[in-house]
Amino acid sequence: MKEKRENTRLHYATIVVGGGQAGLSVSYYLQKHGINHVVFEKNRIGHSWRHDRWDSFCLVTPNWQCRLPDFPYQGDDPQGFMLKHEIVEYVEAFAKKVNPPIMEGVSVNRVWRGKNGVLHVVTSNGEFTADHVVIATGGYDIPIVPDYAHSLPKHITQLHSVDYRNPDQLPDGEVLVVGSGQSGVQLMEDLHLAGRKVHLAVGSAPRSPRMYRGRETTEWLYDLGFYDLTIDKHPLGDAAKHKTNHYLTGRGGGHEIDLRKFALEGVKLYGSMANISGSKLEFLPDLTKNLDDADEVYVSIRNDIDRYIAAHNIDAPVEPPFRKVWQPEFDPTAIDADRENITSIVWAIGFRPNYRWIELPAFDGRGFPQFDRGISNVDGLYFIGLPWLHTWGSGRFLGIADDAQYLAGIIEGRLAVKDMA
Repeated sequence: MKEKRENTRLHYATIVVGGGQAGLSVSYYLQKHGINHVVFEKNRIGHSWRHDRWDSFCLVTPNWQCRLPDFPYQGDDPQGFMLKHEIVEYVEAFAKKVNPPIMEGVSVNRVWRGKNGVLHVVTSNGEFTADHVVIATGGYDIPIVPDYAHSLPKHITQLHSVDYRNPDQLPDGEVLVVGSGQSGVQLMEDLHLAGRKVHLAVGSAPRSPRMYRGRETTEWLYDLGFYDLTIDKHPLGDAAKHKTNHYLTGRGGGHEIDLRKFALEGVKLYGSMANISGSKLEFLPDLTKNLDDADEVYVSIRNDIDRYIAAHNIDAPVEPPFRKVWQPEFDPTAIDADRENITSIVWAIGFRPNYRWIELPAFDGRGFPQFDRGISNVDGLYFIGLPWLHTWGSGRFLGIADDAQYLAGIIEGRLAVKDMA
């Protein structure tokens, strides 16, 4: 596949913005329908996996869940967890199979609708028009760093998780990681295993078992139908789209993460970050609650599996009840970074999307796209690769194929109706 294909037309039936696994999957099914299209990728295929992850990064879901369209994981370790370079190789191999009509190194700067109803796509390589536009850029555009971070003294290094690579990158001294989602706890462990003294501001993220009753938990959840749970059936409804994922890790063959155990090993835990005033770091008094809430979700997953085993009369080993191995004596609300010798802060509190370049009324008041199974309320505009696009599996290697196939089918049907008109 060429690094960059030159454009030979100005109008396409469909333009796909983003050449990651989601955009490539859409292209795969558009080709099956014979729909002329182009994929614009501002960087290079596999860029975010290659450049926006830390050195020891690996998947938190096992390799058997890597099921891009007609391209399942074919290695010899289905229960393992791909390392960063292996993920890049998997995505690049899929791209080679798809052989998409892609233009790499082309950024999309504006999407708007002309008076004739056609969608206009303005790129760094010229302007194009399309009947349909699929946005496959993901929602990780702008790293979140709170405004009060600006008051941190200059002698304390701070960076976002997207820029973290390894412990040696940070100056000598202790490190505060802010955020206990998947990235936060994995970076905390990365630093802890390297012998660094680590502090962790614990948020409201839930946690999950890794192995339970003789089997990997995601296998149980797959059998229970959790990955097929649709957003309309979720108790929280659309609010589930903004909930943090359960934390666990695939590192070293995979294991669960119990922050209480890390506290016993010397990691200092605090509640949610609240403010910074000079070298004074302030936290909400919610450490105990956040640990308890994460454990409550952890236990509820175990209970769901227990009920499934009982209902299906499955012979599975019994495990002892969960118990807390550590409890904070109090919820600390402030520390002095200089006194604690904290010389760096790593922000791991997520990202927010940036869709300001899409000049169409497809977003809510917070700038998040509104859609039903990826179909927006704007005629001809679609989204893919986002959490809970349709199911809990959406946005993952496991669920992208179904989402892409569905959208390509919708586009094919609408083009057919247009041709008949």
